[in-house]
Amino acid sequence: MRKLKDKILLGLLWFAAFLTVAVLVMIVGYIFYKGIGLISFDFIFGDYSPSGGGGILPMIVTTIYTIVISLLIATPIGILAAVYLQEYAKQGRLVNTIRFATESLTGIPSIIYGLFGAVFFVTTLKLGMSIIAASLTLTIIVLPVIIRTTEESLKTVPRTYREGSLALGTTKLQTLYKVILPSAMPGILSGLILSMGRIIGESAAIFLTAGTVAAMPASIFSSARTLTVHSFLVTQEAGDIELAAAVGVVLIVLILILNLTATFISKKLNKANY
Repeated sequence: MRKLKDKILLGLLWFAAFLTVAVLVMIVGYIFYKGIGLISFDFIFGDYSPSGGGGILPMIVTTIYTIVISLLIATPIGILAAVYLQEYAKQGRLVNTIRFATESLTGIPSIIYGLFGAVFFVTTLKLGMSIIAASLTLTIIVLPVIIRTTEESLKTVPRTYREGSLALGTTKLQTLYKVILPSAMPGILSGLILSMGRIIGESAAIFLTAGTVAAMPASIFSSARTLTVHSFLVTQEAGDIELAAAVGVVLIVLILILNLTATFISKKLNKANY
């Protein structure tokens, strides 16, 4: 009877795994089927033309701008906050409240962040519809992800590492940046990968803070549109599913390249630590 239950459970696990992969393949396959025909050198590296036949280079540049700026701001803040909560803060009601607030921020719809960014960054701080306003909004969105994943990564570092380092006469700060953070770096990079995916896939918050200008941004204070916003707009305004799917193909490839790069760096760091 026990073997029968094990086989049934194993079968359910295999079915769930197969179903997940099948849905992913179906979605990605459909996007590639609809959009691969429009992919060309001119499409990727050409300027956008509202009359048709233009490229998406301005949107690619804007997307990369938002990724870089958001991570440059969110990464140090998120990692330092996680280090304080895990390594320095006295565990108690206050720390538990901060953790609960962080987890609650993860579940807030992105449109709420977009409305906040439009009111605070765009209007109050007078940044206008711009890349920097969108990036600051995205920073708030991904901060909870970076904080939680960094905290969990720090928890996986064995206590003996800390004790051994301190026993050799190092300070707590030296132990932190020479022993603990390098050991937790693979997990931290996993959090950054998740954050990149969230930034790339965001549309509502960017729509309300960066605008929809389909031109090459002159600076981070220029209004522009990302690939996801562009995909939404061409579908809404022109009903061009093929063009939206072609943008989706570029998005998938961009995410794949960034994820593979981060995974490669994570593996190198992991080998270096061991």
